[in-house]
Amino acid sequence: MLERTHAPPAARPGALLLRERAEAALRDAAPALLAYAAVRLTGLLLLTVPAVATGRDVLGLLSRRWDAVWYTRIAEHGYGFEIATPDGVHSNLAFFPLLPALERVLAALTPFEAATSGLLAGWLASLAAAWGIYAVGARLRGPATGVVLAALWGAYPTGFVQSMAYTETLFTAFAAWSLYAVLTGRWPAAGALAVLAGLTRPTAAALVAAVVVPAGVALVRDWRAGIPPAVLLRLHRPMLLGLLLAPLGWLSYVLYVAARRDDLLAYFAVQEAWGNGFDGGRALAGFAAETLRSNTLAGLGLCAALTLVFWLLRLCVRQRQPLPLLVYSFAVVAVSLAGSGYFGSRPRLMMPAFPLLLPAAVVVARQQPARAALICAVAAVASGVYGAVTLLGPGPP
Repeated sequence: MLERTHAPPAARPGALLLRERAEAALRDAAPALLAYAAVRLTGLLLLTVPAVATGRDVLGLLSRRWDAVWYTRIAEHGYGFEIATPDGVHSNLAFFPLLPALERVLAALTPFEAATSGLLAGWLASLAAAWGIYAVGARLRGPATGVVLAALWGAYPTGFVQSMAYTETLFTAFAAWSLYAVLTGRWPAAGALAVLAGLTRPTAAALVAAVVVPAGVALVRDWRAGIPPAVLLRLHRPMLLGLLLAPLGWLSYVLYVAARRDDLLAYFAVQEAWGNGFDGGRALAGFAAETLRSNTLAGLGLCAALTLVFWLLRLCVRQRQPLPLLVYSFAVVAVSLAGSGYFGSRPRLMMPAFPLLLPAAVVVARQQPARAALICAVAAVASGVYGAVTLLGPGPP
């Protein structure tokens, strides 16, 4: 009698295997995405109730206010618009192109106008950002910390911007996944994501540093270990590719503005006209001193907030966060605080520095689940109240 033989199972097609991995990753991240969505929905609810009661347009508050208006105008009419003010000429060349490009594409593919398309892009990007933040936190400190980190980022004091047609969520999505790619050794992906971040907002300079500095440290370490340059280049070819790619997005837009204005430093002149020069923090120090003189309580609050930021940076160092995260957080804070622009926007500018929240996320994740959920809920309500007050008033963008 012939024995029945079994052929080995056929290998899964690459596309099917990739799909299975993506589905598994999404299942792992689902608690974080749900927690983040719950935080942001809390904020939207706390905004909607008083907005409706006072006859305000909620979608208009989220998609047609402050910088969102500039992005929509770029999407609809392109670059070249300027406004003359007593402080100088404000050009829309100060705004990077990726969000307006997405608004234009979505407006062409959907029934929505550009402003609403920007809102849709921001909401989708916020989920991608929460997923990336979870991935970084879970890799470093476990899934529970990843979930809490995503929730706390959603409850950031200026978290209401995450629900607006702004670039913060889009940039943070690229940044989080780029940092995750660096942590997992996927250097070309890290560089490609940094390119996209560099087309989103100027803070991408911090992400470029977070890719370039660790790569440079690794190359110098191996070179000092005596590895011949030819071997070094061959061994680290993916790392070199990521290193070379990372600055191209940011640099390409700066060069575009230079070509448009026929001035190599035109982008920096455009930013200076908006009052966004780099002065090493002198303007911030002067603003803090003036605030203390004119309103002692507000000045003390500002000093306490700045002290908190530096304390969080210190905790990140003591926590021994990986070098890419430390470089990124320090650079985002430096870019946000060392300029001479509008000071009301500084907390929003620092929001993409999600690793600052990792020490707190570790502590909260160690609590009993009910207590951890309560802490996140309280943070969500506080963030939502602040967001409602800001959006319904003339507060900082």
